[in-house]
Parts: sequence; structure tokens; C-alpha cells
Amino acid sequence: MSNLYIGIMSGTSMDGVDAALVEIGEHHSKLISTHFLPYPADLKAGLLALQHPTENELETAAKIANQVSVLYAESVKQLLKKTALQASQIVAIGNHGQTIRHRPELGFTLQIGNHALLAELTGISVVADFRSRDVAAGGQGAPLVPAFHRAMFADAQKNRAIINIGGIANITYIAKNGEILGFDSGPGNMLLDYWTSLRLGKPYDENGAWALTGVVLDSMLYDMLTEPYFALPPPKSTGRDLFNENWLKQHLLYPHLRSQDVARTLVALTAHTIFNAICNTCDYVDEVYLCGGGAHNSLLAHDLKTLFGEKVLVNKTDVLGIDADWVEAMCFAWLAKQTLEQKPANLPVVTGAKGLRILGAIYPR
Repeated sequence: MSNLYIGIMSGTSMDGVDAALVEIGEHHSKLISTHFLPYPADLKAGLLALQHPTENELETAAKIANQVSVLYAESVKQLLKKTALQASQIVAIGNHGQTIRHRPELGFTLQIGNHALLAELTGISVVADFRSRDVAAGGQGAPLVPAFHRAMFADAQKNRAIINIGGIANITYIAKNGEILGFDSGPGNMLLDYWTSLRLGKPYDENGAWALTGVVLDSMLYDMLTEPYFALPPPKSTGRDLFNENWLKQHLLYPHLRSQDVARTLVALTAHTIFNAICNTCDYVDEVYLCGGGAHNSLLAHDLKTLFGEKVLVNKTDVLGIDADWVEAMCFAWLAKQTLEQKPANLPVVTGAKGLRILGAIYPR
């Protein structure tokens, strides 16, 4: 039987679709091929508009879900073309969907995507809506990657923290004795991407080069760090519902701000919230591994290395054998397999759910 799965991830940064072809065995997951498909500007604008109540939003959301699913299908098509595989050789697609609302405190989370359409367009079974069952069981529905992180990165000799830095940053702490924690620490790339787009007209600050020309505004950083979310204990998760342009504007009330100084302060905010969260929540950490788009921000990596000090290794997950850009997409391939095999994939200690749950809904080929 085939053991090939495709994982699709379109995260909070809303830059596009990550698709990963993964071979998943009993004790291993191997990345075979990848494809990235950027969001057209009008689609990204539509998705961002859906982050807040809008006129006729139900119809708008349904139309955009179809558009997103067409892109998902195209990413799958390109993966199959690269590898000369047929759709019949793929067990299933694990699709995260595009988050437009995340309100577990109100009992729901919403990741849009027409999963029936994706199955129809690709001829491959689709597993999707992974978060809802955990929320229904009283959990946060996020983060979901810690179970995969443990399967891939646990070490019997080292206490490790895996930091996924997308739009939001989330932390998985894997102790050498097998204990695990996971939660969202706060903003990852999201606020810096917004500020860079607003001031430079660019989608992101490559390598933190622009922020590097500024200085940290200590008063602003301190003010931002008073956000109540940062002091909450796990389980906790967050997203654009809290950390958005309005949140940032509330902290831009200082006179004579230089744009590059704000950018530098936002990098420092991400680094400090990650560091503080680990120090306040986790036991001693030997090694920190970065993944997600923020892993490529050399200024952010420098800040983290400075905060953790010389005794803690800080590196990318690449050195553990999984490319930092593709950890999340691989995770959703793995989650699809868990669902099809009727295996629980949430971690109640991470999400706060009442117990282990089989996640996801299945749309057969």
C-alpha cells in the first residue's frame, strides 16, 4: 500500500500555499518534494478583510474558500508533475485551510477552504478541519504541531524547544524525559510584515535587513510586553483576532517615531516574548530549533541567541533533517494519516481539551 501523503499549509502570514509530499512510515517521515504557490494580491486582500466583520461576509467567505481551494489543487498538481506521480498513488491530502477567525473562548475556530472541491479537483481524499474537534472538547484547537514535533524531534539526552515562527510564534517544549508543552507565545512575523508592507511596500523584511538599520525603542517594547496575553499560562493560542494592525496602532503613540526603529522593536518583541515564555513556562532548555518563515530572519535569530546565551544552542530544524520551511506542511500530512488510522492527534496538555481526540473530517476521493 502507498504511504505517500500531501500536507497543505496556508498560515497566518497569508503569503501563499505550502504543499509538501511526504512519505510516512511507522517510525519516520521523509520529505519527498515541495511546492510553494503565492497568493495573488487580490486574494490576500480579501482574506485580510475577512479577519473582521464585513458586509455580506458569508457569501464572500464562501467564494474566497473556492478560490483558495483552486490554488490548493494547483499546488497538488504541480507536486505530482514534479515527481511524475499519479493522484491514485497519494493516500490523502491533509489540509489546514486558511484561518480567518480563531475564537476558542467562544467555542469556535474557522479555517476556510472548500475541501469537497479540493477532493473533486485532485481526485485525492482530503482530510481537513483538524482544529474543531479539539475546540469542541474544550481545547484551544491550537497549536497542533507539538505532537508532530515530538514524533520528529524528541531526544532522550536533550531538552529541546521547537519554535515555529509564522505569523504567530508557537513553542513546543520536549523534555528529555518525554514531557511536552506547547502554546502560542505571541506575534511572529505578522506585525513586522504589516509594518514593512505599510512603510516600504514590500511583503516582508528579508533577513531583518531594514529593522537592522533601526534601534529598539525600549519604552515601546516595555509597553507592548504589558499585553495581558503574554502573562497568561498555557494552554493558550492566539492570532489576528488580537495581534493586528489596530493592536500595533495602540502602541504607536510616541512622538517622532522612525519607521525603522518601530521595525527593530517588533523584531525585539517577537524575540522577547519567545524567550520570556520559555523561561517562565519550561524547565531548563538545552537546544532551541527554529522553523517557519521567521527562521530566516537573521536579526531575529541573533536576538534569540543573545537572550538565551552561549549555553543554549539556537539553530534551524534543518540540522535535524527537516527543512525549516516545510515542518508545518509536513505536519498536516502526518495529521491526515493519524485521522485515517483513527489515532488521536491532539495533546490535551497542550490544548486544554478534555481528552485525546481523533481530529479532522474526511472527504473521500
